[in-house]
Amino acid sequence: MKPNVRPRIPNFSSGPCAKRPGWTPEALSHALVGRSHRAKVGKARLQEVCDRSRALLNLPKDYRLGIVPASDTGAVEMALWSMLGARGVDVLTWESFGQGWATDVVKQLKLKDARVLDAPYGKLPDLHAVDWRHDVVFPWNGTTSGARVPNGDWIDATREGLAICDATSAVFAMDLPWDKLDVVTWSWQKVLGGEAAHGMLALSPRAIERLESYTPPWPLPKIFRLTSKGKFSEAIFQAETINTPSMLAVEDALDSLKWAQSIGGQSALKTRSQANLAAVALWVARTPWIEFLVRDENIRSWTAVCLEIVDDWFKRQPEEQQRAALKKMESLLDKEGVAFDFVGHRDAPPGLRLWCGATVETGDVEAVLPWLDWAYAEIRNPVAA
Repeated sequence: MKPNVRPRIPNFSSGPCAKRPGWTPEALSHALVGRSHRAKVGKARLQEVCDRSRALLNLPKDYRLGIVPASDTGAVEMALWSMLGARGVDVLTWESFGQGWATDVVKQLKLKDARVLDAPYGKLPDLHAVDWRHDVVFPWNGTTSGARVPNGDWIDATREGLAICDATSAVFAMDLPWDKLDVVTWSWQKVLGGEAAHGMLALSPRAIERLESYTPPWPLPKIFRLTSKGKFSEAIFQAETINTPSMLAVEDALDSLKWAQSIGGQSALKTRSQANLAAVALWVARTPWIEFLVRDENIRSWTAVCLEIVDDWFKRQPEEQQRAALKKMESLLDKEGVAFDFVGHRDAPPGLRLWCGATVETGDVEAVLPWLDWAYAEIRNPVAA
């Protein structure tokens, strides 16, 4: 039987993610469309995004924070191409984005003194095997696997290398030990539910010292350059972006940040996300065909919640047929208008992924789960249906 209750907002994509509760296009009515981002009012808006983000995250005063091109990916790439090569590198991978950074390090930058510490989807590599004489590149939260580092205890406070952290699906919803992180990147499209294409880059004093003391041997495109004549480019971190940002997206980011502050800041965002995960956990506990991809709850994400179908019927199918079944399941619920974009990432094992970040209402999570049961029954027993 089809469930009677429908999610009010059926958006479960892991990026761009659901807008904050109550959002309408009216939130953008004061956007500075048609105005230059370099005008006084435009720069003020960009600076406000940084100031509100800094306050919400309690970023250390001596960390620089700026808006950069190309979303979180652009922010990570800027850091890798501008800073790596001064010493050895450890790259931690347990899902597709970490694997992408490993490809940069090993195949594109071709760094010789590089190690890749990897683990399969659903697990973490041995965090204690990291060599902190090296620069270390890692995601805090694996968006495509649902596995996160448990805390910052494994990061050496006396490290020689830089800790370079892709925190895009963690920041605002998880506690980050800023004093142990030298480069932190994210975008507006995850926990804030903002629009894509813009990244945020936070740099510690140690990261800035690296930029001024080391010049990489490879050419750097304009959008990657964080120094000028050997000096750190302060202007980039004072609302003078490298390229033209969308003032519509900036206005949307401001709206999200104001909403976050209005409900209680980061602690409230974290609480909302954890409540969403808790709702999924209750369903998983009573549902025989589904299981968390990450079995260990100590490293399980409460934003990117990844699920594995463990039913024997599904497991017997070749992977191609498994993925086809998932697409059919997604199509069924798309047609009903009750759940969009919930199939796992193409690089992950076949399964489901529900974004449970702070902009998603727990009531919508609770409402969608019976629909997943219904859709799975439909693809598993098409004759009976």
